Amino acid sequence: MVTDGTVPGGERTLRRARTATRVSLASGMVATLFLPAIGPLREPDPWRVTSGVLAIVGFTLVLAAAVGAAVTTGGSARQRRRLRIGYAAVAVLGVPLAAPVAVGDWPTWAWLGAATVGGVPLLAPLRAALPATVLAMVVAGAVAGVTGASIGQALLVVGTAGPGVALVNGFQVWFWGLLVQAERGRAAQARLAAAQERLRFAADVHDLLGHHLTVIALKAELAARLADADPSRAAREAGEAQRLAATALTELRRTVHGYRRVDLGEQVSAVAQVLRSSGVRCTVVPPAGELPPEAATQLAAVLREAGTNVLRHSRAGWCRIEISQREDEVRMTVTNDGATETGTGTADRHSHGLRGLSERLAGAGGRLRVDRADGVFTVEATVPATA
Repeated sequence: MVTDGTVPGGERTLRRARTATRVSLASGMVATLFLPAIGPLREPDPWRVTSGVLAIVGFTLVLAAAVGAAVTTGGSARQRRRLRIGYAAVAVLGVPLAAPVAVGDWPTWAWLGAATVGGVPLLAPLRAALPATVLAMVVAGAVAGVTGASIGQALLVVGTAGPGVALVNGFQVWFWGLLVQAERGRAAQARLAAAQERLRFAADVHDLLGHHLTVIALKAELAARLADADPSRAAREAGEAQRLAATALTELRRTVHGYRRVDLGEQVSAVAQVLRSSGVRCTVVPPAGELPPEAATQLAAVLREAGTNVLRHSRAGWCRIEISQREDEVRMTVTNDGATETGTGTADRHSHGLRGLSERLAGAGGRLRVDRADGVFTVEATVPATA
């Protein structure tokens, strides 16, 4: 059971995927930079070699930062905007530095322009690669025209290699985004499961304490009324309230520490004993065999609430608790007389306790039905036998 809203191993998996994606992107871009790097190797002029190397090194550095920014779950919009500005500045400065390198022998800047287009999806949406391609082709054509190189070759290099690299990089960045969204979805699902478990635990504590505290309050009230008229019986009722308080404390501790296992038979016996001690004739019809643990847990919560309602909202003279099991479901019916228009019939039908139990049973595939007819109130709970 996940209780802290994290997915076991999720962060480790994300780190591995981030590393793999960065390595893949960096490898592709390094391979792309090999082609413009051929230009300085074919250039005889040392000054042009130096300018070409500076252009390629500068672009490599900003490209490395772009790869790091593309595959991350953090980073502010301001940082990305600054990185885009730096990327554009290096691309612009690379034009005069790389344009004269190996003119007529190798289209150095055309390959550098293709690499520039290929890196655009690292910092911007993939659709931005289209205007970047058009701009790079215009610059490549202008550079080729000024330097006397082949315009057709420059346009072909930028117009084919640039979009191709951009598509590959864009797909990897898009896939990384999907992985991040999936991981966040798993984390959100874990947090939701933890929240649901806390709500279920809170409902169990509410049902447990609500039943015991109601009975204790009734016992204490009865003892107070009998203090003068029947001191011995008042003392018995006060002792019974003390015993119930100790029992509630013990069950609460077991619940908090996660050791509590619901025994529906014990719950039935306890509720029947409380009802009988309050003057209500109680008849119990137990199930034929042992009930599934999950079904017993759900029915025990309903039984506590139903027993509390009998004491709190009715003038019951009798109560019948019947539990039966079929092949695919378990049914429990709690029926009592003494229901009035202002008593059980109204309060129980719209009370928070039964409404909450109805939602809880529905979540487990069961259902809760309440009915009042001729002064008789019925609570019927049905849960799957194989929850």
